[in-house]
Amino acid sequence: MDLQHWLGRATHAIQQWADTFGPYQQHPSLQVDDELFAAVFEEFTGRLQDNYPFFHPSYAGQMLKPPHPAAVVGYLTTMLINPNNHALDGGPATAHMEREVVARLAAMFGYDTHLGHLTTSGTIANLEALFVARELHPGRGIAYSQDAHYTHGRMCRVLGMEGHPVATDDRGRMDLDALEDLLRTGRVGTVVLTAGTTGLGAVDPIHEAVPLAQRHGVRIHVDAAYGGFFTLLAGADGPEGLPPEPWRAISRCDSVVVDPHKHGLQPYGCGAVLFRDPEVGRFYLHDSPYTYFTSAELHLGEISLECSRAGASAAALWLTFQIVPPTPDGLGTVLAAGRRAALKWVDLIDASDILEVYQRPELDIVSYFPTVEPASLSAIDTASARVLADGMTGPDPVFLSTLKADREAFTARHPKITADADGARILRSVLMKPEAEDHVERIHTRVEQLVRGR
Repeated sequence: MDLQHWLGRATHAIQQWADTFGPYQQHPSLQVDDELFAAVFEEFTGRLQDNYPFFHPSYAGQMLKPPHPAAVVGYLTTMLINPNNHALDGGPATAHMEREVVARLAAMFGYDTHLGHLTTSGTIANLEALFVARELHPGRGIAYSQDAHYTHGRMCRVLGMEGHPVATDDRGRMDLDALEDLLRTGRVGTVVLTAGTTGLGAVDPIHEAVPLAQRHGVRIHVDAAYGGFFTLLAGADGPEGLPPEPWRAISRCDSVVVDPHKHGLQPYGCGAVLFRDPEVGRFYLHDSPYTYFTSAELHLGEISLECSRAGASAAALWLTFQIVPPTPDGLGTVLAAGRRAALKWVDLIDASDILEVYQRPELDIVSYFPTVEPASLSAIDTASARVLADGMTGPDPVFLSTLKADREAFTARHPKITADADGARILRSVLMKPEAEDHVERIHTRVEQLVRGR
């Protein structure tokens, strides 16, 4: 896909549309001299080089990658119009696109009814889900695993709710026995289950938690911001196939959040929140006498805590879904490549004499550490930090990240390690770019060289 060609087509198409409204003169306050802009633009593009190469398969660090070219074209084309999806008169075309993509996301999770919309981030999407949880169960708190994203504890404080971290097992999943002990107290109204923790990619046992929550009369919200699109691999054939049970159980949960700006190939920020019961829209009820005047149809701002939102996000996702739909043989093939890359790397680490897998990946996040002497937390921490720093320099760079594992979590997985510190940094790589599948051997070789000090 020739990005320059289609961006040229985009500006031409928008100009043709604009010309139908008749000529006008741009105000002189907005006019810019080309020579001045050229100088500023040169500085601007120079400063942008102070970034890591998120686009390249040698970048295997955080959850960062470039958006699909279709998303770029969709976003920039629509940005020339600059619609606001808060009200239908602010973005009539993109509001309808948003409803269509949200319906496709709901179908992906198996919801037969839904109410939802896009957000600017997974954080805001989770805030909305917890806001509804508070309204449905006033005075009762939120339970989430100790390995859940920190946004849940933070948003509980924002909402004035009690947050209850729940212990995890030796795979980083919520301990359901500990959860049941908490539910017996009656202090919890909603349980947050994570489908893909941002640290290790662990998937809570959603299918086992659903009947437990039902017995105690509490709601379930699924934070699938990172892992949600992996539902496309549930029950798939081949090594990339995932156990279907937790993913299928999302259809029985009360709400779910997913971030298209992670595995949905979108630019930041594009999150989404979905509720299974459309009646929760009553909690958003408000009046804006100067906003909702062009249509009696429900405006997106009437079911959202956010006000102004970029219609360009909906347009970019809509255009991408026409090219790479959220289906197993569409977007699922992109995720499958990253999943196979993770499994391939684990096999290479298992065969290595200087690297060890910290926890086997459930999705596409690989966690590992140098096997050093003495085999202690402090020595592992020092070695991991050195590999991270050395990897980003030199003629053959590789970009990793680290994760701090506390003493209890580390020794539960690796009891032979001497626990001489409160924890240790381990190496962590997110293989969310499909190109990683053909690049992982080279990354592995380079990491081994770095461990050896070469």
